[in-house]
Amino acid sequence: MTAESAIFVVKTTANQERSVANMITQSARKEHLDIRAILAPDELKGYVLIEASSPGDVEQAIQTVPHARALVKGQSSIEEISHFLTPKPTVTGISEGAIIEITSGPFKGEKARVKRVDEGHEEITVELFDAVVPIPITIRGDTVRVLRKDEEGNA
Repeated sequence: MTAESAIFVVKTTANQERSVANMITQSARKEHLDIRAILAPDELKGYVLIEASSPGDVEQAIQTVPHARALVKGQSSIEEISHFLTPKPTVTGISEGAIIEITSGPFKGEKARVKRVDEGHEEITVELFDAVVPIPITIRGDTVRVLRKDEEGNA
């Protein structure tokens, strides 16, 4: 980010952040506005972050965009929004002993108990409940849904 740009915040209708970001992108390209980046983080409901050289460019871009409510007064810096830019590990919130449901892959719909969490590789090792022989399988952390946080690791 160069010295002559800043982060501006646009208030939107809830659950319309992505469509507003896409329409602002189209508007900025059509009007040749100096908008450098647009971010609609999932954790930030009702807002879109825009990097631009001036608030006037952002105002002009959102004029015709439905669901874009208003430009919030003031501006932010890249340091203030940097936590939105770093991806969170997919295994965050999953602990050993937790009961999970597998949401994709060959074991989709199966329930299992977490035996080990590997944050470095973003994988978990589980044992399926319905298996005749308990065999540990390793799957990606983003293919599961936590049903119950059960802390009994040796069940």
